[in-house]
Amino acid sequence: MIWIGVLAGLAVALLAYAIFEAGWLRCRVLDVEVEGLPQELAGLRIAHLSDFHLGIRSRGRGATERAVAWVMSRSPDLVCITGDLASSQNGVPLLLKLLGTLDRTYVILGNHDVAATRDPFSQPADLAGLGEVAILLRDSAATIDKAGRRIQIVGVDPKSYSAGTARPWLLADLDTDLRILLCHFPGIERSLQRGTFHLVLAGHLHAGQIVMPHPGGRFSLAHPGSRFSSGVYATESGLMHVSPGTGTTFVPFRFFARPEVTELVLSPAGPRVQQST
Repeated sequence: MIWIGVLAGLAVALLAYAIFEAGWLRCRVLDVEVEGLPQELAGLRIAHLSDFHLGIRSRGRGATERAVAWVMSRSPDLVCITGDLASSQNGVPLLLKLLGTLDRTYVILGNHDVAATRDPFSQPADLAGLGEVAILLRDSAATIDKAGRRIQIVGVDPKSYSAGTARPWLLADLDTDLRILLCHFPGIERSLQRGTFHLVLAGHLHAGQIVMPHPGGRFSLAHPGSRFSSGVYATESGLMHVSPGTGTTFVPFRFFARPEVTELVLSPAGPRVQQST
């Protein structure tokens, strides 16, 4: 009987921690060296957010609000958000309010945003107003000028990605000085040729969301077969950052997979953590 009580107490403690971790936001700055980056763009700061999943009961809502406030306080050169914005209509008003506080924001959709999910708690949301507070890229591109150089941002639509018809390389303008690809799914890198994009930003994986550490590494209950989890990766097609995201799906927990908002500081020519709070 004593062991039953101990195990029950341990289970309650682990559950309480998992609920707590879902709102325990990490604000991270990564210094990332980009091959071929012009010197004029050295120090360019890109805020990367993903996977808000607003509209469901989770401490991820608070993490998302704090993440957006942190980005706003730092005034980065670009803000990129890589999908899964709302998991129900209830989350749309807050989503639009948060995005309205940010400048120069480029957004793509994720599978939850187009009702392509197995999560029984996720519901379709009307995101028609998104284009009024951010630049929504759905198999489209935008180009901006910075320090006399041209930066192109290309966004992949989750419907075309899931259908196998996404062709973001056809949108790439090879005459631009920095090309950034936004795709909710990290698996897009398998389709890209090296040199097409300097940087790929993705989400979707929630850093595993529920992760079991073991002597040989970590086992993720979400997407266990994925080659990537979170952070910066030097892939065969180029550099990629996978955001841990700030929300949750299926269950309102995170375990050894803290929510994160990331600022990438670019420099010409291997990524390292510069600052963590």
